[in-house]
Amino acid sequence: MFGTPIINPPQSAILGMHGVFDRPVAIEGKVEIRPMMYIALTYDHRLIDGREAVLFLRKIKSGVEDPRSLLLDL
Repeated sequence: MFGTPIINPPQSAILGMHGVFDRPVAIEGKVEIRPMMYIALTYDHRLIDGREAVLFLRKIKSGVEDPRSLLLDL
């Protein structure tokens, strides 16, 4: 999957999680291969504030990168 999810009424938001693939990234000036996943959030700005959407995406990122943090956050 590669694209932007589209919300349909009565939805207020939708989260698209793409597959995990090895991609080249720059780490301290060197090219390294790392597993990466794109995440896309589409939301109705009339209902959801942008700040809250960013905080939600940071929480998702944290949970994907370290699933143990989800258990510790209970």
